[in-house]
Amino acid sequence: MTRRNILFITTDQMRYDAIGCNGGEVARTPVIDGLAARGINYSRAHNQNVVCMPARATIVTGQHVSTHGVWMNGVCLPDDTPTVAHHLVDHGYRTALLGKAHFEPWLGAPDRFFENRMAAEGNTGPHRGFEHMELANHFFEGHSHYDRWMVAKHPEAKTKFFPMVRGGGQNTAGAGDTGAIQVWPADIPREIYHTDWVADRAIDWLSGVDDQPFFCWLSFPDPHHPWDPPASEMHRVNWRDVPLPLLYETDAAKREALLDTRPRHWRGYYDGSLWTNLESPRGFAPATLTADQVREINALNHIENELIDEAIGRVLGHIEAQGQLDNTDVFFTTDHGELQGDFGLLFKGPYHCDALMRPPFIWAPAANAGVASGKVGAPVGHLDLAATFCEVAGIPIPEWVEGRPLPQTEAAAASRPEQVLTEWDSVHGPVEMHLKSICHRDGWLCTRYGASSLYDGSEGELYNLNEDPEQRVNLWDDGAHASVRTDLVAQLEDVLPPARSPQLERQAPV
Repeated sequence: MTRRNILFITTDQMRYDAIGCNGGEVARTPVIDGLAARGINYSRAHNQNVVCMPARATIVTGQHVSTHGVWMNGVCLPDDTPTVAHHLVDHGYRTALLGKAHFEPWLGAPDRFFENRMAAEGNTGPHRGFEHMELANHFFEGHSHYDRWMVAKHPEAKTKFFPMVRGGGQNTAGAGDTGAIQVWPADIPREIYHTDWVADRAIDWLSGVDDQPFFCWLSFPDPHHPWDPPASEMHRVNWRDVPLPLLYETDAAKREALLDTRPRHWRGYYDGSLWTNLESPRGFAPATLTADQVREINALNHIENELIDEAIGRVLGHIEAQGQLDNTDVFFTTDHGELQGDFGLLFKGPYHCDALMRPPFIWAPAANAGVASGKVGAPVGHLDLAATFCEVAGIPIPEWVEGRPLPQTEAAAASRPEQVLTEWDSVHGPVEMHLKSICHRDGWLCTRYGASSLYDGSEGELYNLNEDPEQRVNLWDDGAHASVRTDLVAQLEDVLPPARSPQLERQAPV
C-alpha cells in the first residue's frame, strides 16, 4: 500500500475569520475554502500559546508549553528535543520546511543560533528532523535564505520593505493613506515577494522527492505585521470598503467600557498606561488608532491572505501534476491570530481571546483515505497535529507526544479529552504575566490569572461561548457562576502538565 504524503501549511498571525469558509467576507480564499469543503473544518481549535515560538514548538513536538519549555519568544527549543519530523524521517519519510521556522530567536546572534547562520553558511539542513530547510521571515533581519537570495538577485529591493530592523527600527512608521502603523506597500514585483518565494522553494523541493512519502511544511511568514504586500496588489481590496470588526466599538467610551470588564492590563495596553504587550512597539498606544486606520490595516492583511491562497493553489497544482494529490493529506492552520481592531487593540500579547487563540484549522485527508468531509466543533489543538501526522503515516505515536489524533467526526470527538488548554508566561523588566486557559466541550472558556507583579492570583475571565460567542460578558466575578469557575479551574490544574524545571532561559529579545 502506498504511504500517504503530508503537506502541512501554516501562515503566521492569521485569524480564524480571515478565510471565506469561516465567515470571512473580505479576502477571496477559494483554495483554502476548497480544502475545508472536501475535508474537515475544526471550528473550536485552539493554539497552546498565542505567540510564535511557543506555538510552533508545540506543533513540532506535540507537547504542551509546560512540557517543551518554550514559554515565550526568545526561548530556544533545545537542540536535542525530539520532533515529529525526526520520527517521520526514522520511518522513511522525506522531510522539509520551507518558509518561517522560528524554533530559535530570529533576533538572536548567528553565532548562537543555527537557524540564523545557516543561510550564510550555504546550509539547508538537516535540522530538527527536517532534511531540507530554506527560511524566510516577514522582513529583512539579514540572515534568512530569502534575505540572502534577495540581496544576491534583487539588491535594489531590500530598501523597499518596511524598516523594522533597518535604520534603528522605525517600527511605528506607516506609509499608507491613513498613516496607520506598519502599513507599508512595498514597491517590489510580486514574484519576488516572500509568499511566492516560499511556494517556489516548496515546488522545487517536491520535484525531487521521487517515490518516497513526504512531509512538507509550507510555512508562510504572512499575514504577520508589518503589512507590506507588493504595491502592485493594492487594487485587490479598497480599504475604504472594509467593514470594521464586530468587536471594534466606534464610540471610544463603549470601547473602554468593554475593556474595563477585563483585568486591568487590557485597558493599560489600550491607553498606554501599562506596557505588558511584548509583541507591540513600545511607543504605540492602540487608543490612537482611528477607524480608518483599522480598515487600512485589515485591507492589507487580507491582500496578503489572498496572495497566500493563490500560492497554496500553485503548490497543490504541482502535487496534482505529479500524480500525488489523491495520496496527500493537506493540513492548514496558523500559529496564532491577530487582534486587528478587536476591543480597539492591535497585534498580539497576553490576551486569551478568539482573535489570538482560535486559529483556522483544516484537515483535508487524501482522497484515497476514504474520509468523509464535515465539521467538528469539539475542542482540539495544535497539540494534536503531531499525533495525527503519525496516524496518517501509519507509524506509532511516540511516547513523548501528549496530543491525540484529531477526530474525524463530532461523534468520534466524544471519546477524546473534553478540553483544550492554552498557556502564557512572560517576564519583561518589572512586569510578569501568567495566564492559563481551558476551553471546555460544554462551551466554557475560563482563564485563570496567576499571581504576578500585576495580579494577586484571584483575577480571571469566564465566558459562556454558547450564549456569548464574542466573549463580551466576563462572568468571573458573577456569583451565579462561581461553581462553574471553580470546577473549570480545578480541571485546568488537574490536566495541565507540571512546568518544565529548571525553566529554560530567554536567550534573545522577543
